[in-house]
Amino acid sequence: MKVISWNLLRLVGAGVPDVARLIARHRPDLLLMQEATKEIASLPDLVDGYVQRVPMDGRVYGLAAWSPHRLAPTPALRLPVSTMPGRVPPRIAQIVRFGDVEFANVHLSHGQVLNRLQLLRIARTLEGPAAVIGDYNAVGPIVMDGFRDIGPRETTHRAHNIISFRLDRCMARGLRCNDAQVLARGPSDHHPISLELDVASNRVALERGSGDSVLDRIAALRHAPLGENVEDLLRALSHARARVAIPHKVSELRARRRKRRVAAGNENHHLSH
Repeated sequence: MKVISWNLLRLVGAGVPDVARLIARHRPDLLLMQEATKEIASLPDLVDGYVQRVPMDGRVYGLAAWSPHRLAPTPALRLPVSTMPGRVPPRIAQIVRFGDVEFANVHLSHGQVLNRLQLLRIARTLEGPAAVIGDYNAVGPIVMDGFRDIGPRETTHRAHNIISFRLDRCMARGLRCNDAQVLARGPSDHHPISLELDVASNRVALERGSGDSVLDRIAALRHAPLGENVEDLLRALSHARARVAIPHKVSELRARRRKRRVAAGNENHHLSH
């Protein structure tokens, strides 16, 4: 299945005709949208299909899903909120059941601790093969038990036309990614991302999240620009300490050094007397 995610930039970004052109060009099986206003309900007038939208409290926009296939109602999962004064309205995830896969369409908080807590809530809610796709507003590594980052590993948002970030991504469990791309940005401030997904064919892949090894992920970075993959390197290294065993020879060398220090200390003590 082809799944596309796009943050539309509410009232001033991509409009319904822009979304229709994206659909006509790329023909996704499922399109997940963030910052989608109520006008997105008219999308089937241009490209047929079906739309489900869930609004966000206190905002003119919400989360929306489109598909050429009929969609069941998409419940909104309420996510953890900040207790700080001046906090923004609560965030939600739109849960979309598509075939055998549960998708969470997300537009997470900017707080880097808070958005990780929101992802934890989502991971505990989704069942079976699943994917969390959308605007994570997250900088740096994302770790979700049983899920792996399937890309695309490129920047998707340019803040004030100065610094580029990879804010849009997909974390998946029990799915195989055959292709992941960042598409042309269009009138939004976010690039759409496109993923070709299949349900993993074996139970081990589902239980382990089909994760690549740490060394595989580090090796893959050699074939792409450093600026676009710094966070992938950080993610790989964050797992390395737990997964890469220290060779016995290194441990033995450290033990010998400790013995030498103790022996030297005893000798100095003897000479002083």
